[in-house]
Amino acid sequence: MANPFPPSSGATRAPYYRRANADPFANIRRNYRIKAPQIRVISPAGTQLGIMSVDKAMQLAAQVELDLVEIAPNANPPVCRIMDFGKYVYEEQKKSASSKSTASKLKEIEFTARVADNDFLTKLRRAELFLSEGNKVKMRLKFRGRELNHPELGFDIINKALAELAGMGVPDSQPRLMGKQINVMLTPLPAARRKPKFLRPDDTEEDIPDEPENTSDDEGDDDDGGENNSAEPNAGQ
Repeated sequence: MANPFPPSSGATRAPYYRRANADPFANIRRNYRIKAPQIRVISPAGTQLGIMSVDKAMQLAAQVELDLVEIAPNANPPVCRIMDFGKYVYEEQKKSASSKSTASKLKEIEFTARVADNDFLTKLRRAELFLSEGNKVKMRLKFRGRELNHPELGFDIINKALAELAGMGVPDSQPRLMGKQINVMLTPLPAARRKPKFLRPDDTEEDIPDEPENTSDDEGDDDDGGENNSAEPNAGQ
């Protein structure tokens, strides 16, 4: 009788990969999945109930309509607690979501070499707000036109800003000139050590808009062509 399933012509079956379980709580043993013969049991209120069999502990959990959850599997004997496992999972997921939403972010504050005093103070206030929220702040000063011929003016502004913000954050390194801009990164101080100088208690990001700067001088001479436009007419005309 012919073989109804003839051998394949050299083809090999693709390897099977078991899909990993993405549930971080899947490996927590609970109820009758707990295999140890004896366990140490903790009540829902956190009191020690002693060492007993899983069956007896399950009876105690059933009396209060809760789960028996293994919380220290490597202990001898393993430690289990009577709790609402569904509520535990919900609270842990909520904590994880909260920690992600409050994670440190990178914020930027941009200056120019001729920033006006009122704009300078507004930017410091905005930087203090970001640092008060635990965010790192990148301060950047851009040079325009021939301003790059005098980088010391930009460094003076950045160093003044660092001095004013010393009560809120510390620079990761010295300010550096990179291309046409000066950059420096600020890390917030621990919350208990932060002392804002410009930030108001009820300030929010919407209260301190990041508006374009008003420079303290006329910007018409930024480009090399500025002098030609302002030259006096020849006496012979």
